[in-house]
Amino acid sequence: MTLYLKYRPQSLEELDSQVVRESLQKIVASGKIPHAFLFSGPKGIGKTSAARILAKIVNCESKKAPCNKCEQCITISKGTNLDVIELDAASNRGIEDVRNLRDAVKLSPAKARKKVYIIDEAHMLTTEAANALLKTLEEPPEHVMFILATTNPEKLVETIRSRTTNITFSKAKPEELLRSLQRVVKGEKLKIDKDAFSLISKAAAGSFRDAVKLVEQIMLEKVKTDAKSVEEFLFRKKMFSAEGFLEILHRKDAKTAIEEVEKVSESGVGMETFLEEILEVLRAELLAKVGVGESGESAFSKEELIQLVTLFSQAARELSGSLLEQIPVELAIISWCEGKDRLQSQSIHLDLNSPAAKGGTDPTSSHLDSASSGVREHATAPIAQGLKEISEEVWRNILAAVKPRNTSIEALLRAAKPIGYDGKVLTLGVFYRFHKERLEDGGNRRILEEVVEVIFGAPVRIVCTLTEPPAKKTETPPVTGGETVLTEGEDKDIIKVAEEIFGN
Repeated sequence: MTLYLKYRPQSLEELDSQVVRESLQKIVASGKIPHAFLFSGPKGIGKTSAARILAKIVNCESKKAPCNKCEQCITISKGTNLDVIELDAASNRGIEDVRNLRDAVKLSPAKARKKVYIIDEAHMLTTEAANALLKTLEEPPEHVMFILATTNPEKLVETIRSRTTNITFSKAKPEELLRSLQRVVKGEKLKIDKDAFSLISKAAAGSFRDAVKLVEQIMLEKVKTDAKSVEEFLFRKKMFSAEGFLEILHRKDAKTAIEEVEKVSESGVGMETFLEEILEVLRAELLAKVGVGESGESAFSKEELIQLVTLFSQAARELSGSLLEQIPVELAIISWCEGKDRLQSQSIHLDLNSPAAKGGTDPTSSHLDSASSGVREHATAPIAQGLKEISEEVWRNILAAVKPRNTSIEALLRAAKPIGYDGKVLTLGVFYRFHKERLEDGGNRRILEEVVEVIFGAPVRIVCTLTEPPAKKTETPPVTGGETVLTEGEDKDIIKVAEEIFGN
């Protein structure tokens, strides 16, 4: 068993996050424990541990809960309790999964007083599934408790957030990490210098899990636990320097920068971690430019820092939707080193007389068109005039803009139509369940929202709902070229394209 699991908190008193510990202690002491919680915050800070502790508290057989000795407490700690169900929303995200859950909650617990559903990464639920879950949260049986955990609470529908008790988990403070590590060190009978503790805490970047993993690696690799030895170990493990990488970007050396990314990837470091460190350094340098924080020297101007933050933030948003996670990072590097604004280079010229809008030539020619700098002004004109509905012209512009970014999304959109726009939310009526589920996929939805934001000139949230397909056209043949309106005769072709790309 890894040290993190071996020494994970087993009671509220052992929770290392002070704010979370005190909040939950007050709720439990009140005797009125809510039926639904929302635990939100970064990975590795104890959301699942806190959820299990709550499950033990409501089911413990002792008067002083949790006792961690009764059958309920022991089985919950081991993850074998039949009445404490842990679900990963990334794998159980569909409407059918939630319908099965809604049927299951009606059944009484097998042995415990309450059935506790711990739903991890709850923001991954499709909109339809989230709405179905909402009905259960509104009128839950007395014997049921829900604990939703998420790293992205803003992606959950507002009505779910409003019906849960929200506990915010922040990144661990140095003193909280020290408290967590001391429990491990004491249990394993280790001796670690105080300065070494500080080095480990800093390297863990606010994650209890990562801090304990570092201690475990130090043990396994038999690293001396004095500050100097630990510092050398962490330096070797770090694999890359954000500051050194930014120096390469300052030289606009695309080849070397991409080679560094490849080295990082081959070493096992994820692009999410890589980008997080790069963005932390860029943010600190940018804030220093406006007088916030330490005024360290930066080789970049304020405008350059803003552009780099924009490029790498965009890359971070695209990671989950990329087949190879290095690609968004590499595109950001190339865009920067070529001196182009990536947001502009990803947009296409939306003139309806252009080849891309008519479907006549390779869309990448428009994708890289030097006139792309005028896209935002050209595309937002209909919206800037205050329209609260989407005209056919605007819808064609959206389809034309999506195509060079992702042809499969454009194919899916041909089985949809805009049915509502309130200035913030664009509602799409989708003709088939298959298409709707694919459009609601996190990566696909994000790409679509980014394209629409460029066209509308403001952030827009996409919501999909099933609607009846249009009647089959029989009197006139379909228009070729730039026509984007779905006809019944195209249905099979569209489904075939989508299935080939996304799988059956």
